[in-house]
Parts: sequence; structure tokens; C-alpha cells
Amino acid sequence: MRILLVEDDNMIGAAVSVALKDAAYAVDWVKDGITAVGVLKNGEHQAVLLDLGLPGRDGLEVLRRLRLDGNTIPVIVITARDGVKDRIEGLDFGADDYLVKPFDINELLARLRAVIRRQGGQAAPLLGNGRVTLDPANHRAQCGDTAVILSAREFALLHALLLRPGAILARAELEERIYGWNEEVESNAVDFLIHGIRKKLGADAIKNVRGAGWMVEKSA
Repeated sequence: MRILLVEDDNMIGAAVSVALKDAAYAVDWVKDGITAVGVLKNGEHQAVLLDLGLPGRDGLEVLRRLRLDGNTIPVIVITARDGVKDRIEGLDFGADDYLVKPFDINELLARLRAVIRRQGGQAAPLLGNGRVTLDPANHRAQCGDTAVILSAREFALLHALLLRPGAILARAELEERIYGWNEEVESNAVDFLIHGIRKKLGADAIKNVRGAGWMVEKSA
């Protein structure tokens, strides 16, 4: 799962980036509104953490532009603007959630999991396809009677597949969700991760579609 962090405060940005990476998200961090608008046109990310007091272009204007362009990517506003009017304005401009600084990082992660679930059409806290289930809160996966804790990148890969059961994701799509801009991707990284997941959960946990990519089957 790839997140765009838009935050001009170096201390906050660094702390949030580390926390997101520890939680198995790929993170790309930009520090001004103009860059954010340009990056979001590429469609590389699955959610945005957006500060409002940004140089170049205010966060509310970034949000307004995003929604006017028809982009439905989940957006959580993270800001020091704590007035009721500010919160109403942020939500009315199209934010999915609004979190006031200073915030607890675990609350931010919980809110992020919630908006990503809703975007994927999931209401329950667990992702699953009737065979494999995944708990995003603790990276615990289960298939039949086998329950394991996945590594960060194993979790990120299985999470991407379980958000869209029945859909085939190509190698490039999976790499995009697992790695950020500055992270080197080895040529066999996806194969290695899938091998690891299958070893833990069974060979049928992830299906290979020859020449196309990988998928988890849709529930019956």
C-alpha cells in the first residue's frame, strides 16, 4: 500500500514516514502543495495524508483540485487547524477524515486503515476472500487452521491482492504498492515475497496467472 505524505514540517514528516514504513506502507513524502498536485495526477498512491498549511499551495486548495478532477483517493487531513469551522471546511472540501495535531500515531494508523477499507468496499476490520484472511492491525494472516505473522512486505503484497479479490495484479502493479520512490526494487522481489507467503499459508493462497500476474480468488 503506497501513501503520499504531504507535510512541510521536517520533524513531523520524518516521524510519520518512519511510523508508516514500520506499519508496512510504502511512503513518498513531498513538502509543498504544488508538488503534491503534480504527483497526484500520476495515480501512483492509494491514500494521502495532507497537511493544510503548505507552501506554494494551501492544502485545502490541493484537496479541492483533487476532487474537482474526479480523483476519489482517500485523504486524511493532518493539521494544527483545530477550529470547528476548519474541520467542517476540510470535510466539505472532500476529506475522508480530519485529524488535529498533535495526534497519536496509532490513531493515525487506525484511521488510515479505516479509510482504505472503505475505499476498497470493505467494512469489516479483516480482509478476506473466504479462504485467506488478513488483519491489517497486526499483520496476522490465516488460511484454514494456519495462522502466521507476515513480514512488512509480505503483508503489503497480500494486502494489495485482498483489497481486490479476483483481480489480477501484474508485477509492476505489486511493486508500485510495495516500494516508494527511493527504494531499490530487485528483479525477483515479488517472486520472493509470494514464495514466502505460500510457504507460510499454503501454495493455493495466491494464484499465478501465467503471463499476467497474481491474484487471490474471489470468495464463492
